[in-house]
Amino acid sequence: MTYFPDCFQKTLQIAVCTVLAAALLMPMSGQAASERKQSGKSKKPVATKVVERKKSTTRKTAVAKAPRKQAVATKGKRLSREEARQIQRLEARRLTKTPMTATARRLEARKASRLARSNKGSMQLAAYPRASRSSMVRVASLPSLSTGERLGLRSANDPLELNSSVALVMDQDTGEVLFSKNDSAVLPIASLTKLMTGLVIADANLPMDEMITITQDDVDTHKGSRSRLAVGTTLSRGEMMHLALMSSENRAANALGRTYPGGLAHFVRLMNAKARDLGMMDTRYVEPTGLMSQNQSSARDLATLVSVAYERPILRDLSTSPSHLLELGNRTLQFNNSNRLIRNPDWDIGLQKTGYISEAGRCLVMQAKVSGRKLIMVFLDSAGKFGRAQDAERVRHWVEAQGASQRVMASRPQG
Repeated sequence: MTYFPDCFQKTLQIAVCTVLAAALLMPMSGQAASERKQSGKSKKPVATKVVERKKSTTRKTAVAKAPRKQAVATKGKRLSREEARQIQRLEARRLTKTPMTATARRLEARKASRLARSNKGSMQLAAYPRASRSSMVRVASLPSLSTGERLGLRSANDPLELNSSVALVMDQDTGEVLFSKNDSAVLPIASLTKLMTGLVIADANLPMDEMITITQDDVDTHKGSRSRLAVGTTLSRGEMMHLALMSSENRAANALGRTYPGGLAHFVRLMNAKARDLGMMDTRYVEPTGLMSQNQSSARDLATLVSVAYERPILRDLSTSPSHLLELGNRTLQFNNSNRLIRNPDWDIGLQKTGYISEAGRCLVMQAKVSGRKLIMVFLDSAGKFGRAQDAERVRHWVEAQGASQRVMASRPQG
């Protein structure tokens, strides 16, 4: 046996152990390298996605910033922040072709409507004619023309320059016509219809304390008119008459006709029969409220109606009442007169009725005392919210001026 020194023997043992350890660790290092290689492959798509997301974000940012610069250059003026954001949204949606949800469409409609009201929305949308149909919003529509406008009656000249297409002023006692404008034209009369409704009720001598309940049949579904009388409200016939003549309450007027003995259809026939009896040959009624444009008449016929209705004290009192408090359960509602001249101390009004639907324009009939004379005034198809009241004021001043001049002439010495 060969002899090895102790130091050499220890060195040989260390070397053998090192070789064995290297042989055992070699498969494990290969497996780790393989795992690192596979993990490297799996991380590569993630890195690609991150890059792609950053690119798409950069593209959207560029798209969002482009419209404002383009709009500023096109319009030649600085846009507000809200206008710029609106343009950015429209252009970004057009380029990315992103469909709008129902909620987004409603929001866009509201924002476009606000821009249109400031007379800027149409210019902003016009800058992008190629925008998709889903992003285009119609924000306004032309107002419908009244019958008088379609017939060209508003363009007729008159010495008083009235706002109304039709006007008639006559002396109630003598029948003398003081002023007329298209007084033979037959037009929709809106809630002036309620004056005939009240006349038929008053002449029937029905009990005014009989209770009447508003039902669904009294709710207007055609014009969408508003009412403070909810379905189920119960009032006396007298209170229904009061609200119909003073505040032009449509549900109250319809309930009066619906509860008339014989029903609503019979009531409308009585309205037309009463018109024929009074010689109102240009007048036709189809329902008791005036919401339908088929209710039509002329200024001369309406002057006759005012003169006859003035003879009924109940119609005088109810139509000229300034206001009325109504107790409805735990609530107290105040109804005011629809004619603003009633509260004017310069006027002495004996009977009145207002009316409005889009086809008829603003309407007004009155019996009033001016310069000591009982006058009947009729104004149909007036333009503007206050146009009919302004016409009545002009007529009153004109009649007062004429009366003053006549008194001056009468006071001059003769011969």
